[in-house]
Amino acid sequence: MLKSWMKEGNHWVWFNAMALTISLLAVISLVGLLAVKGVAHFWPKDVIVFTVDDGKGGNVQLIGERQRTGERLEGDATVGVKHIPQTLVKIGGRELFGADFKWVDDPAVIAQDVPQNMVTIERYEWGNLYGRLVSVTNSDGRKTSGSAAWDSFKSLIVYHGQLYEQLVDIQKDKIGSINYAVEGLRLERRGLELKNALTDDQMARLAQERKDLDQKYELLLTDMQKLQKLSESLGVAEIEVMGGKLVQLPVSKVVAATMPNNMGILAKTGEFFHKIWEFLSTDPREANTEGGIFPAIFGTVTLVFIMTFIVMPFGVMAAVYLREYAKDGVIVRMVRVSVNNLAGVPSIVYGVFGLGFFVYIVGHGIDQAFYQEALPAPTFGTSGLLWAALTLALLTLPVVIVSTEEGLSRVPRAIREGSLALGATKIETLWRTVLPMASPAIMTGLILAIARAAGEVAPLMLVGVVKLAPSLPIDGNAPFVHLDQKIMHLGFHIHDVGFQSPNIEAAQPLVYATAFLLVLIVISLNISAIAIRNRLRERFKSLDN
Repeated sequence: MLKSWMKEGNHWVWFNAMALTISLLAVISLVGLLAVKGVAHFWPKDVIVFTVDDGKGGNVQLIGERQRTGERLEGDATVGVKHIPQTLVKIGGRELFGADFKWVDDPAVIAQDVPQNMVTIERYEWGNLYGRLVSVTNSDGRKTSGSAAWDSFKSLIVYHGQLYEQLVDIQKDKIGSINYAVEGLRLERRGLELKNALTDDQMARLAQERKDLDQKYELLLTDMQKLQKLSESLGVAEIEVMGGKLVQLPVSKVVAATMPNNMGILAKTGEFFHKIWEFLSTDPREANTEGGIFPAIFGTVTLVFIMTFIVMPFGVMAAVYLREYAKDGVIVRMVRVSVNNLAGVPSIVYGVFGLGFFVYIVGHGIDQAFYQEALPAPTFGTSGLLWAALTLALLTLPVVIVSTEEGLSRVPRAIREGSLALGATKIETLWRTVLPMASPAIMTGLILAIARAAGEVAPLMLVGVVKLAPSLPIDGNAPFVHLDQKIMHLGFHIHDVGFQSPNIEAAQPLVYATAFLLVLIVISLNISAIAIRNRLRERFKSLDN
């Protein structure tokens, strides 16, 4: 019976089912781990007061959030090794205590209290601060304490947030636009000088435009200084931190403040989603260990969109030529083998090629031909968005070609012949009959290419991705899409925060959260590919006949 069962091939069905089950469990486990480690970071944690035996007959207090548990080894082989359980506590106040985190031996913990009215303060610098709000002194010198101090503190933080948004708008948008225009005038003047075409009238015009821009800049600088002065004079909060020390904290240094020990489930849930939104919509701070990842999301989406715009027509046209026009022979077979082999080339090789060919050869040539006024500073002769997109397009081109060819090969020959018999030309047959029927495979190949491109890191490190981009590649300055600009990317952001951060413990949750977001994007793209393919197959059922 077993021999008959094996002969019929039923064992292969079970092997395939087990392989599929293991793969699904691996994917679910990966996503679950990233979700728990990453998303849980945004849940408001209680501020705990740990009373710890200092080993010298006294006690010390630690104030902070419980992060995770672990253990350390004590002793050696001669006396035996003990496993001492530990708890990692985020105590904040790096400038006060030397580090944000501290390991505490669990046997040394005498008590753990969760008192009311403990505050968690998120700052622009030096990380979080934990303690008890003692009082708040307003700009007019009026001092409040107790519950009134908390209400005053919260209102001042909200007001400072509004001032901060105005400051950012002036610095990044308005002053940034003026600087962009000033640089444009400088390049225009330099270009006219190189052509020996700079006349007195043009010099006067450029000088007048520069004067107008300088006047606008001075007005904006005055407004910015007023906002900064108003922001710095809002008030000062007095915080009692670990060890009973009183810290004077200006409101202008505070991003947000909460009392997690006083919050219920609904309040914590609201704060949880608010923190997630901040993570998705704000810029990073503190060497990317604090703040959000919006520039990385924006850069990733922009890069993938431009890559798609490049790879789609070239991939489909190459596949159409190979399948519909090229005569089968040695050269065509060699091209197909080469395309299949390119799909297995390590991505870093594409990065080296992109750096050597696109940046150093093509980019340098473009600078020499069209941007001489900017030299010796390179415009396209350095890594940037365009070269990153082209490199990813080469990386994903084999996927699009192979998938499109497979779709074209599945269109029955009779359909082509019937279309030609009815009087349609070959190009009309291809455009109106063959390509629509092959569209499921084309769309699947495209979105699989997008999914792969979204997760690539190695080639991008050489051709356009940086740790922190000062501005977005799309803005209000003509030509609006700046293909020469460097960008941030989710994959590189994970690498940078995880391996280059000066504060590993603080960065670790953000690594998980960013990786979780990137995995969700890739999974969503693959699910979209399956859904689009199935819908198009239903529309063109004749493919299966």
